Amino acid sequence: MQRDTLKPDKKLAAVCGLFCPACRIYIGQIESSERRRVIAELLDVPLEELYCEGCRAEVRYPYCETCIMYACADQKGIDFCIECQEYPCADLKTFQAAKPHRLELFQNLSRIREVGYEKWFAEMVQRYSCPQCGTINSAYHQACRKCGAVPSCPFVADHTEKIQTYLRTR
Repeated sequence: MQRDTLKPDKKLAAVCGLFCPACRIYIGQIESSERRRVIAELLDVPLEELYCEGCRAEVRYPYCETCIMYACADQKGIDFCIECQEYPCADLKTFQAAKPHRLELFQNLSRIREVGYEKWFAEMVQRYSCPQCGTINSAYHQACRKCGAVPSCPFVADHTEKIQTYLRTR
């Protein structure tokens, strides 16, 4: 998946502020059956469950399917958590603090409010793209999946220590 081919799509902009195209599951399903198999083994889930078309899509990964932020936003009729009167709620704070790929949720949501999801989406494409070849990487790809550049993207450059600590403790 290259930065030049990805256009703003609300189904790929999670209600919590995550950028779905930078998800290992999303990347694996659109690029490689072998990558999907490796991720399924890593996460200890059946391969057939390792599929997701984005936060707002009909087909979502089981974890995303049961997401309490998505259900809450849907029930309240809002697009993003930042629109909620209870923002930031305890559930979102707990979710954000649990894993490194969620480190920038609050900044992302603020940016969505400031500039709209389309401009934010374009910014996220750049944030997760390899500066050398333009491949979109996840927060857990220390080196670019395509060209091997280190760090794989600006997000990883900014959070390398926290990501590496998390990966060592898993």
